[in-house]
Amino acid sequence: MRDIAVFTGSAHPELAAEICEHLAVPLMPTRISRFANDCIEVQLQGNCRERDVFLIQPLSPPTQEHLAELLFMIDAARGASAGRITVVLPHYAYARSDKKDEPRISIGGRLVADLLTTAGADRVLAMTLHSPQVHGFFKIPVDHLHALRELADHFRAYDLSNAVVVSPDLGNAKEAAAFARMLGIEVAAGAKQRYADDKVVISSVIGEVADRDVIVLDDEIAKGSTVFELLARLRERNVRSVRVACTHGLFAADAVQRLSAEKEIEEIVCTNTVPIPPANRTDKLTILSVAPALAEAMRRIHNGESVSALFG
Repeated sequence: MRDIAVFTGSAHPELAAEICEHLAVPLMPTRISRFANDCIEVQLQGNCRERDVFLIQPLSPPTQEHLAELLFMIDAARGASAGRITVVLPHYAYARSDKKDEPRISIGGRLVADLLTTAGADRVLAMTLHSPQVHGFFKIPVDHLHALRELADHFRAYDLSNAVVVSPDLGNAKEAAAFARMLGIEVAAGAKQRYADDKVVISSVIGEVADRDVIVLDDEIAKGSTVFELLARLRERNVRSVRVACTHGLFAADAVQRLSAEKEIEEIVCTNTVPIPPANRTDKLTILSVAPALAEAMRRIHNGESVSALFG
């Protein structure tokens, strides 16, 4: 491919390198340093002039550090006369801040979208945003991918004759229904109320799950509070087995170890949109790569081809 330049920050260089392997282009070096007063300085160490520049950076912990790096990368590319700047966001952490549900709080998803645009981004390529309205927070084109195809390919290897997909809440039910259609199985959903970031209550499960093999589908697992609450309701319904699937496996506060310790959970499946440290890996954890999907989307963006065709 000609006239393309790919850079990454410190958030997930392994994913960026894998994407570049699929594109057969080099990953350009980026120098990130700090001044004595702790301010970040970013230098893109490759030619950007009139090139199609892609900046790969998931907003994973430490989220604010990685956001600052990304903003400076965008500004550096704009200052270097990049022809077009596409931000590749495998994980947009601020997508969870998508509504004003309490007094005097900011809608972080919209604010950070404005920051990316102001810094100079021309386009965004995102993976599994937390809610559909986040797409509308951006004033620039957004190509929104999901990892349902990768997850479905994995679960097709199992006997699904007695399986059912369960969404932890009604907000994710549409994605769960689409996932269930891909697998040719039924769908159910939990009736969830969230009282705090780590306190949720699921009062019931809507749908037939008794004596079934359950696949729990969520977009993100951080502390795992929702999954543990759902697991309690599934136990009450005497399900046969549980497998947990998500796109973004953040696994804060030893969540993956605590989930792996639950005897009903046979497997935890996530993708590599964010880095999974070795300490967070267990025998029950399976990590799928989204690098081929992101690379193909980047290739189509670069060549002016349809990205939505990837979902056909």
